[in-house]
Amino acid sequence: MEVTQTVICPHCGQAFDLVIDTSEGFQRFDTDCEVCCRPLEVVVECEPGLIISLDVVPQ
Repeated sequence: MEVTQTVICPHCGQAFDLVIDTSEGFQRFDTDCEVCCRPLEVVVECEPGLIISLDVVPQ
């Protein structure tokens, strides 16, 4: 199940949405800010249909 979560870019401070597949309990992946295009690392802990924790770290 996918859940949409709004996050704040630590580089530019702008909000954008991430779609998280909550079928995996722990995830770590790289993405780019949709506003400033700078790289980010996303660390997510999930249960099906629920995001328990989500951290967005600048790279």
